[in-house]
Amino acid sequence: MGFEKAVVFLCGTEEYAVPVEQVVSIEKLEQVTPIPHLPKYLLGFSRIRGELTPVIDFQSVLYNRPTDTKNSKVIVLKTEMINYGLLVVDAKEIIDFEEGVLKQLGLVNYNKTKYFTAVANLENRMISCVDPSILVHSLEGMREIIDYLHKMLEEEQTNV
Repeated sequence: MGFEKAVVFLCGTEEYAVPVEQVVSIEKLEQVTPIPHLPKYLLGFSRIRGELTPVIDFQSVLYNRPTDTKNSKVIVLKTEMINYGLLVVDAKEIIDFEEGVLKQLGLVNYNKTKYFTAVANLENRMISCVDPSILVHSLEGMREIIDYLHKMLEEEQTNV
């Protein structure tokens, strides 16, 4: 997966990017149904375009504090295992990274930040690149949630 073209978004006051080919849509945060005893980073589930979608608060993942949901956006991301919503302060732009601006990070070796795969070192800003698949798999408890959602989908399809 390359970051030649990416969606740039804000979390806190920092800029991050995800590959545009993994972005399904960018939505306003609508109703989220919280579920008791879920990890703190998981706001709950929302029905986005007819699909039950877990919504992950990226600011909670990074800074252990919730995103102000008043004007926030949900970037719906697709991975091999699951589609999920990433709650962010704002989705800013789609950017084409020129060759040579992406620098690989040594932080991928740090267990808690494996999902940061590179930094775009631009003239007047730095953008951290996030791999959506690694992110969702690195979050504690997410494997069980994914398994549960797959089981629900199978039961739903069986009952149709």
